[in-house]
Amino acid sequence: MKRSAGLLLFRRGADHGIEVLLGHMGGPFYTRRDAGAWTVPKGEYEPDEPAWDAARREFQEELGLPPPDGEAVPLGEVRQTNGKIVTAWAVEADLDPATISPGTFLMEWPPKSGQTREFPELDRVAWFGLDGARAVIVKAQAAFLDRLAEHSL
Repeated sequence: MKRSAGLLLFRRGADHGIEVLLGHMGGPFYTRRDAGAWTVPKGEYEPDEPAWDAARREFQEELGLPPPDGEAVPLGEVRQTNGKIVTAWAVEADLDPATISPGTFLMEWPPKSGQTREFPELDRVAWFGLDGARAVIVKAQAAFLDRLAEHSL
């Protein structure tokens, strides 16, 4: 069973309440998708690596920026439709989406072409209010938004 861990940054907007930073999944399968194509910046890890360490490492790999310091709020786990277990923590921090330098991955594209192309892990990141985030986040990960809202009341 595959496991991923990630950090969900949040900030408190003066006018908009809580906002969260989500990443739009890179690669050709998500280019024209919005709903269900945004995610907590996260990545897979091996059983011998602590999930917290993986979440911080993956934040750096996915966004090209060091993970923020600050109190981490455990958001627990969710199981996505593909069976992957995702563990997340929320950290209050601000980040300018223009400063990211996403990591990349290689895949054969177009399929069965024999050509390998490089794609960004996340092709963009953006701040969303909780309602806007619920409309675009990977369905199972919406539970993280609910848990953050409960914690932040």
